Amino acid sequence: MPIGVGATRDFVAELAALAGVDPAPVLAGAPSRLPWYSRSVDSNYLTGKRVFVFGDASHAIAAARVATEELGFTLVGLGSYSREGARELREAAARHGVEALVTDDYLAVEAAIAASQPELVLGTQMERHVAKRLGIPCAVISAPVHVQDFPARFSPQMGFEGANVLFDTWVHPLMMGLEEHLLGLFRDDFEFSDDAAPSHLGAGHGNAAAAAEAADPAPDAQSDWSSDAERELGKIPFFVRGKARRNTERFARERGLATITVGTLYDAKAHYAR
Repeated sequence: MPIGVGATRDFVAELAALAGVDPAPVLAGAPSRLPWYSRSVDSNYLTGKRVFVFGDASHAIAAARVATEELGFTLVGLGSYSREGARELREAAARHGVEALVTDDYLAVEAAIAASQPELVLGTQMERHVAKRLGIPCAVISAPVHVQDFPARFSPQMGFEGANVLFDTWVHPLMMGLEEHLLGLFRDDFEFSDDAAPSHLGAGHGNAAAAAEAADPAPDAQSDWSSDAERELGKIPFFVRGKARRNTERFARERGLATITVGTLYDAKAHYAR
C-alpha cells in the first residue's frame, strides 16, 4: 500500500519494474515533506510517543510502518477487525515486537487501548469514541468512519502528497491534546494565563519516559490526600497520572507534609519541572 514515504517509494519501484521503466524521475520529482517535518518538529511531540493502531488490515499495517519508521513513534498495539488480513497483520505485529489484536469487539479493543496506555490512537470511528472516553488524542485512519475528522473525504492519504497529510492529521491531535491537558491542569500558572502568549510547551513539560509511567498506583500509606487534591490529580491524563502521584508523594515525604493539598500538587509540579 503506497501509504507513507517509504511504502510509496517501494510501490513506485515495484510498478516501474513491472512496466520496465525507470522510476527515478518520479521518485526525484515528487518528494514528500514528511521527512523534513519529522526532523524539524520538537522531539517532545514525536520521538518515542506511544501509539496504538487499529483499523482494516492494510491501513493498520501501513500506519504502523509510518508511525515507527517515519515519525519516530513507539508502537504499543496493532490490530484489525479484518480477519481476512489477519495473517499479514500478525506478521507485521511480530516485526514490530507487539501482539496482534484481531477482533470486531470494540470492548476488547477499548480494553487493549487502556492496557497499553498510548499517547495517540490511530483507528476507526469506534476507536475515536474510545479515545475520547479515555482522554487520549486520536486520528481516524480507516473505515468505518464518520464525516468528522476523516482526511480521505477531502485530502489524499496515499502517495507523496498523502504522506504530508498523514503528518498533519496525526501530529495535530497529539499536539492539541497535550496542550489542552496542560492548559487545564496548570491554568493558574503565570505562563499559561489568558494573557500569556502560546508557549508550545517549553523545556520540562514531559518526555517519552514519563509516558511509560502510566499506571495509577494505590496511594502511599504515609500520604494523606485531601479530597480537592485527589480531584485535581484525576484531571491529569491517565498515562502520566501514576508518575504525578509518585512525584507528589515523594515531594511531600521529603518535606514532612502529612497532608497533600492542591497546593502541594502544584508545588511538586513546579519542583520537578525545573
